[in-house]
Amino acid sequence: MDDNRIKEKFEEKEWNDIKINDSWAVFKIMSEFVTGFEKLSQIGPSVSIFGSARTKPDHKYYKIADELAYKICKKGYGVITGGGPGIMEAANKGANRAGGKSIGLNINLPFEQSHNQYIDPDKNLEFDYFFTRKLMFVKYAQGFVVLPGGFGTLDEFFEALTLIQTNKIAKFPIVLMSKSFWGGLIDWIKETLLETNETINAEDLDLFYLADTVDEAVEYIDEFYSKYLLKPNL
Repeated sequence: MDDNRIKEKFEEKEWNDIKINDSWAVFKIMSEFVTGFEKLSQIGPSVSIFGSARTKPDHKYYKIADELAYKICKKGYGVITGGGPGIMEAANKGANRAGGKSIGLNINLPFEQSHNQYIDPDKNLEFDYFFTRKLMFVKYAQGFVVLPGGFGTLDEFFEALTLIQTNKIAKFPIVLMSKSFWGGLIDWIKETLLETNETINAEDLDLFYLADTVDEAVEYIDEFYSKYLLKPNL
């Protein structure tokens, strides 16, 4: 959006109109919370899988996401995705193929297509607000698996790390898939954040796990919960 379009956008509305619209938006936000809480509280233990919406079906990461979701569901967990194409579609496809619970939290965006076809019809939720959708990912997932993606994927990853680091939520397994993709970021976190600037603690590096294979990721999640009372949907 160029400067002229930005100017026109704000000239169209009086400030009082903006405040009134904000007040009415509260009811829409509340409805998204209520709908999300009601539907997702029924799904049982699940794992959220993140990754790029741009990944094509013939790409290796698409195939990894499909296999990963399949094996996660065979362990008894459901799979939650952002409901769109790419990695999200692959994960819902794998869950569907395994006969597991396939949940999609779709966001209404003007430049992206609608939800993918592999979501269970009764577990397909639509959101207008990113923050309500992000809450559902964290609140109703017992683990995150983060495949290669862009800004949105990074946002979800760092949101979870921040909430766990600050003890706002209990620790749960976070797996980064593909050492070749995430290795540079991890090196930067270690060298720049930890060693050079000391903006994190050494134990913060234990908040996530770097995996290279599907079996490695699934085993890490399953082993994490073997120590707790939570059991998957077997």
